[in-house]
Amino acid sequence: MEWFEGIILGLVQGLTEFLPVSSSGHLMIAREILGVEVPDEETFLSFEVIVHAATVLATIVVFRKQIWQLLQGLFKFKYNDETDYILKICVSMIPVFIVGMFFKDAVTGLFGGLHVVGYALLVTALLLFLSDKLAAGGQKQCLAERKGYRNGISYLQAFVVGLAQAVAVVPGLSRSGTTISVGLLSGVKRTDMAQFSFLMVLVPILGEAFLDLVGGGFAESADIIGALPLALGFISAFLSGLFACEVMIALVKKASLKWFALYCAIVGIIILAIILYVMYLAVTTPIS
Repeated sequence: MEWFEGIILGLVQGLTEFLPVSSSGHLMIAREILGVEVPDEETFLSFEVIVHAATVLATIVVFRKQIWQLLQGLFKFKYNDETDYILKICVSMIPVFIVGMFFKDAVTGLFGGLHVVGYALLVTALLLFLSDKLAAGGQKQCLAERKGYRNGISYLQAFVVGLAQAVAVVPGLSRSGTTISVGLLSGVKRTDMAQFSFLMVLVPILGEAFLDLVGGGFAESADIIGALPLALGFISAFLSGLFACEVMIALVKKASLKWFALYCAIVGIIILAIILYVMYLAVTTPIS
């Protein structure tokens, strides 16, 4: 991988991680356009973990006050709003923990073809469209408000959103888009869901990065991909992630998600159309 490819892929990751358009899917698209070659998918997955860790760091910077408040409340060693919120985040992490522990090889296999990205982007578009129409369609109060759930979300809703996050490991299925959409459809308020969606990913991504570090994955990736592209990818993902996180928070609170749904649908259709065209050429072109 060249140094400028690391920068471009880092920018793609940072800009798309918080927008509901699938960062992993766009990384695969950018990788194909740039022609980045790696010996196996696990090596590129290590690069993804690195740039994901950069966007997690951006999340920590943006939400530093809220995180500090949560930690202060936790160490009061009593059941308060902060402890309740952290426990719900822990509940949301159960599904993705199970996927990471027992189905990692299956997930890695999904990163082998763009057709998966195309189909998953169409699913993302459908989820965004449904959540925009059904969850925001003129309701005066969402379920969480009517029931008076503490911190605006129940343990069941946290688990359901966690299931959505676990499914969103599929490239092309936006993590933020899926979790926010499912949260809205389950009755969580927009503003509450935006913060919860971004905070619930901190521990899983940092945990995966730590395991990759102690397991030698980073060192191996640095040898194959190169230390400079990895470092530049991390920096560009962090800086662009700071910008995208702020933008996405504002969009979730106020703007319609239907335009992101339209974008995902168009990109998904284009990818599948290109794949079908290539397959058609392969079948119809005579072998010389």
